[in-house]
Formats: sequence, C-alpha cells, structure tokens
Amino acid sequence: MKKFGLARAATIFYLAAMPVVNHAAEPAERHPGSLIYEQYCGVCHNQPESARSPSLAALKQMTADQLKLVLTEGIMQEQAGILDRRQFAVLIDYLAVKEADSNAWLADWMCGEQDRSVDLTQPVTLARVGVDFESTRHMTAAQAGLSSLQLRDLELAWAIGFPDTNALRSSPVIIGNLMYYSPTPTGRVLAIDVTKPCVKWVYEAGTELRTSMTYGELGASGQSALVFADRRGQVHAIDPETGTTIWKAEGRHSRQAAITGAPQIVGDRIIVPVSGSGVGRGANPQYECCVEHGAVVALNAVTGEQLWTYHTTAEATYTGKTNRLGVKLRGPSGAPVWSTPTIDLARGLVYATTGQNTSLPATDTSDAVLAIDLETGNLRWGFQALANDVWIIGCRDDPAQSTPNCPSPEDSVLKDFDFGAAAILTKNQDGKDILLAGQKSGDVWALDPDTGKLLWNTRLGEGTPLGGIHWGMATDGQRVFAPINDPVSLWALSKSEPGMNALDVTTGKILWRTPTRPDCENGRKERFDQCDRMYGLSAAPLSIDESVVAGSLDGKLYIFDSATGETIFEYDVLKDFETANGFAGKGGSIESQTIAAGAGMIFVGAGYSQFRQAPGNVLLAFKPKGK
Repeated sequence: MKKFGLARAATIFYLAAMPVVNHAAEPAERHPGSLIYEQYCGVCHNQPESARSPSLAALKQMTADQLKLVLTEGIMQEQAGILDRRQFAVLIDYLAVKEADSNAWLADWMCGEQDRSVDLTQPVTLARVGVDFESTRHMTAAQAGLSSLQLRDLELAWAIGFPDTNALRSSPVIIGNLMYYSPTPTGRVLAIDVTKPCVKWVYEAGTELRTSMTYGELGASGQSALVFADRRGQVHAIDPETGTTIWKAEGRHSRQAAITGAPQIVGDRIIVPVSGSGVGRGANPQYECCVEHGAVVALNAVTGEQLWTYHTTAEATYTGKTNRLGVKLRGPSGAPVWSTPTIDLARGLVYATTGQNTSLPATDTSDAVLAIDLETGNLRWGFQALANDVWIIGCRDDPAQSTPNCPSPEDSVLKDFDFGAAAILTKNQDGKDILLAGQKSGDVWALDPDTGKLLWNTRLGEGTPLGGIHWGMATDGQRVFAPINDPVSLWALSKSEPGMNALDVTTGKILWRTPTRPDCENGRKERFDQCDRMYGLSAAPLSIDESVVAGSLDGKLYIFDSATGETIFEYDVLKDFETANGFAGKGGSIESQTIAAGAGMIFVGAGYSQFRQAPGNVLLAFKPKGK
C-alpha cells in the first residue's frame, strides 16, 4: 500500500500500545472514520489534559482542506504517514465540517456598489500588530478614538460570524473607518467598513492564512501594501485599495518551516520571522528527529526577492545517536521565531525572540532574545534566558513516559519555556532605552539594547508549555503589562496565579496584580469543559490611554485601570451571537493577537481551539454606550 509518509510498523505498535479513552457506545451505523480516529488519533485528542491536542469537537469544526493541510504539510504530517490513502480519505470525511456556501454569505454581506471605494488618506490607526515598530502595543486616546472614561461603559456594537472557522488569531490593520481583517482559516482578507459593517472587497489567498497583517509603503516604489503570510510560508503583498496581488514570494529558508509572526515592512525590505521547529514531527518515534530550525529572512519590499537570512541554528546533521527504538537522531534543531520581530530604527537592529531546541545538541540561541543587524542579517548579540531547553510534544520528566525522541533529563531541562511574545523597546524613567521580553516561564527580562546585558528580571508565575507569558505584553512607558496564563490543573501547579500584572519599567518592581478566577456557572461548563482549568490571560494585551485591555482563555474580555489594576469593564464572550452578516456566531477563547482598537471601537476575535481552548468564529466590536 502507498503511504503518505515513511512511518514504519513500529510506529503503529507504539501508538496502539498506549491507552485510549473509552467512550459510551455509539449508534450502530458508526462512521468508519471514527474507528480510524480512535485507533490513531484518540490517544492524544481524547485526553482532556492533553493541552497540545485539539479535542474531537474542535477537529470536527475544521474543513476538509484545513485538515488535509495539517496532515500533509503541517504539524501532524509525520503522524498521518501511518495511514494509507483509503484510511486518510475516510478519516477526513469523518472529521470535516460541511462547508458553508462561502460565495453566498459574502455576496449578501458586500457593501453597495457606491460604497466600495477605499480612501487611504484617512488616519492610519493600526498599521501592525505591535502598534509601532517598538511593539509597545500602546495607543493614545486619540489613536484609538476611546478614552479610559469611555472604556468603563461599553456595549456591543456588532458581531460578525465566519463560516468554516473555529479559531481567530490575527490582528487587523485599521485606517479611518476601514478595517482589513483575516479570519485566517478561510484564506481570505476582508476590507470591512466598521460603521455599517459591510465588505468593500475580498482577497482570496487560495490557502489558509497564518499571520497578522502589516501596512506600509513598499520601499521607494511608493506603493502602499498589506503584507502577511499563509500556511505554506508564502508572503503576500496586496493593494489595500483593490485587494489585488502586488507580488507573492517564498518567505522561508526551508519548505519544512512555517511563518506564524507577522512580517514587518521596514523601508526597502520586509522582515519575516520563520518558525521552523519540529515540535510535532518529533513526537513520531520513527522520525529522525529533528531538522527544522528558526530563521529571520529579509525580502526586497518591491519585488519579494530574498536578501539575507539569519539562521537560529546550524543545519542539522546525524549526531551518531539513536532513540530507544534504534532510529537515528539529528540536530541541532528548533529555536523557532514565533512572534513578529521588533524593529530598532536608531540602532539598525531587528529583535527576534526564539523558542526551545527540539533535538540535541542544545544551542545558545534557543529561549533567547537575538539582536540582528537590519542591513546585513548578522547577529550583533544574543541573550539566552534558559539553556538546554530541548523539548518536543510528548516529553515528560520520566523518560519511560516520554516519546522515544525526547532527550533525557540529564541532557535537557525539558521545560518548553520559549519566547512566544515579541520584545518591547521603550524607555525607563532616566530616558534610557530598555528592551523587555516576556517568557513562558512567567519571567519578564529587561535588557540593555546596545549589548544584551541583563538589567533586571522578575518572575510572575511558575510557567507552563502554554505560558507564563504567552502571546505578548504591552507598555504605557511607565509600566509593562504582563498577562499570566498558566492553565492551573493541567500541570497541578501550586503557585499558579493567572491574571494581569503591572511592573515598573525601570526596576521590574511589581506594582499591582489582578488575578482571574474560574467561572463555570450559568452553562459555561457545558460550553467549555476546561473552564475550571483554563481561565488565564494568554492573548497579547493592548494598552489604551490609561487602561489595558486583555482577554482570557475562558472567554472573558477584561479592561483594567493601568495605575491600580482595578477591573473597570468585563464582558463574557462565551455565548452565541446574532451577527450583522447573518451567519451564526459562536464566541470562545480570546487568544493570540485578536485584541485591537480604532475608529472609536475595540475589536476582539473570540474563538481558538488549537490547544484545547474554546473554539469560536465571531469578531466582536464594542463602542461607548450611546455613541
């Protein structure tokens, strides 16, 4: 039989020997794909505490194209190699959601012909996920069109539901009353008039999108563009007036890598973070782990041509070692760049934060902050927060419980304490530049941007593979706002304190802490079975005026007073919504980079299911009451 991969019989025996959760009897006419799912997938996806594996319910909200991409080119391609073609097709048929008529729902939601023009002379409120090159994620009241007084009393302006979607992950671009937004699983970019709301134009990428968007001019061409990347590592530059393609180019250094952070437009080049990892492939005991590694790639802004590449590790080679099944091992690997790079125009630097290594030997570029020369791609300096952190999915402290490709506790700290958040460049009280970085260990690090020297360090949580500090922080120049996730009972943490924290930028002193609490009442447990475990703050917060906006894994939108930590606004998004476009809206976890503001509104994407959070498909807009 032809296979999708090179996995051998030993892989099947290894997976089959692991315990599978038993379920109540199903109807007699059971879909044959359910048997394949239980045999090959259920060992991970049926485990409530397997936070790295989406639940069956979340998988069944994915389209056939999304599932095929994940199983043939994405994180699960090695595992899918076990299946023959018939099994593969039957499994897809069992899991895939029936797709909506996308043309119909979009046709009904388009603006009138007379309202489809785009005016780029309006003020640019939000050009990139970090708000500015320094990734501060701070907006003035004038930028957002919202004061802290107004943020105390908001109401829902509208909701938009997206078909074929169970997760929203991206930050928009906002110019005047126009928002460029991508519900990434749909493979589309929408130009939305937020006052109506309706769609002016639609860009079809042809595959699932992956990153937030960036707006700017492409070098000396003077051409304005929206730039983003898709699931296959292609960087798209499109015309913001018409939604037509300017160019599309390969953004990776390797076809085995991916792009998850947004590309940055910086003058005549585009800086692309590359998240080559192997964290999923390495869990296959027959995979010769591992070869993927991270990178930062510079593209010519006018043409998309690659100019330089900084590699976070050397190319992997065979190490002479084998796993306990006798499969050869390779390294170094990992040190992916998950987040959008921060740009230091004065020093000509790109600050990239990295994840853990995924195979031995460990490198000094993993779990690190790296300063890369913007012009040449050479490394100026590096700061490693945690050494010898080599980890893949399935690693445990007990080697007998780990997948065969995991290193031993003697060779690795086995933490998965990478940096998933962008570094922040700001100034301390003395007017000196300071670089801040938040880590999944719960640490906030302050560095000298000239040398990488440590200035201070404050730890706020115990850390877990899903945070600590997961997707980002924000600063208003006086305080750095650090959300803590730490899903509590998944790792039986005794000192976990999910919530928002404010630290003094100059000293790292904790100024206030506002914890989040579990809420499983009023039907919330039925909507999200992890509500008593996942209620921390993982999404990148947004500082507006004298307030900070944050979202929780259990579907709560919070706004805190920047000076005191008082909760001045709270809204539960874990519910169904009537939508402006008529498509059923379901709220879920607030994750990734989905909190934004502009045009006098706050925008929140509700739903994310990749790590067993609450799936959803709704974009929400909040405005001051009576406005």
